[in-house]
Amino acid sequence: MEEGRVECRAEYTYPQRPIAVWWAGQRLPVTAVETEWRTPGGRAFRVRCEGGECFELFYHEGENRWLVKLL
Repeated sequence: MEEGRVECRAEYTYPQRPIAVWWAGQRLPVTAVETEWRTPGGRAFRVRCEGGECFELFYHEGENRWLVKLL
């Protein structure tokens, strides 16, 4: 798992829905949010991207940062 960059929709809360993940210098559009859940530190998502990659994304609210894990 490493610190990463995630683009999200945020209409009434942040983060609401991931729309892209930056991985290995490339922007990967999210095609599906497979599941989402709360953690003690924030929110987490399992997403599938346009190229078939699957990631777990963890947003830490207190630190305002993302951790990204390629599955």
